[in-house]
Amino acid sequence: MQEKPSSSEKIFNLDNQANKLGMGGKLSPDNDESSYKKRMQQRKDIQAERLQIRKTKKGLLIVFTGNGKGKTTASLGMALRTIGHGYKVAIIQFIKGGWTTGEEKALKNFPSNLSWHSLGEGFTWETQDRIRDEKLVQEAWQLAKKYIQNESYKLIILDEINIATKLGYLAPGEIITFLKSLKNRKNHIVLTGRGASDSIINYADLVTEMRLIKHPFKEQGIKAQKCVEF
Repeated sequence: MQEKPSSSEKIFNLDNQANKLGMGGKLSPDNDESSYKKRMQQRKDIQAERLQIRKTKKGLLIVFTGNGKGKTTASLGMALRTIGHGYKVAIIQFIKGGWTTGEEKALKNFPSNLSWHSLGEGFTWETQDRIRDEKLVQEAWQLAKKYIQNESYKLIILDEINIATKLGYLAPGEIITFLKSLKNRKNHIVLTGRGASDSIINYADLVTEMRLIKHPFKEQGIKAQKCVEF
C-alpha cells in the first residue's frame, strides 16, 4: 500500500504546481481566452489548497538586512499594520536616536498602542565612544527582553540591532539563546540593520535582504531629505 504524502511533501508539490501554472497576464502561454481561463481556474484551486494546508501559527522572528534602503521602513510598515489591527507595538532603536523622524511623529499619534524608545545616540562616527555605545546597546537589549516577554505586545521591533551585533556590542548567540528559552511565544520580533549574522539568519523564520541598486546620495550627491530618509 502506497504511503500518503506528508504535509511538507504536499506543500512542496502544490508550490511546484503553482509555479508551473504561473501568475497569468499577457505573458501566459495560452493562445485563447478559454484555455487561459482554464489555467487560471486551476491556479485558483491550487492556491486555495496551499492556503488550506498551512494551519500552523507561531511567533515569528523576522530579519530585514542588506545594504539597500528600506529595512527600518519595512518594519515600521508592519508596526502600522499591527496597530491597525488593534494590537500593541514596541519599537526600540539601538543605534538611531539623534534625530526625530516623520514615522516616529506619525506613530506616536497612537499612544495606547505604541511604546517607542530611541536609546541609541547615533552612528559610531558621531558618538566616538565605544564604551558608552556598548552600555546603551546593553540597556536597549535588557529593555527589549522585557517587551518580548510581555504578551500584551504583538510586535517588537529591534531597530538596527543587527549593526549592534556586527560592531560586537551584543552577541548574536545571546539573542538566540534568549528566544529559545521562551516557550510558545506568540508575538513577532523584527530585527533590522545591515550585516545580520549567519546564526541569526539561520535561526530566523523570515529573512529579507534589501539590495542596493541605486541611491541618490551615492550616485548624485543628493542629501537626505524629509519623507524619503526621515
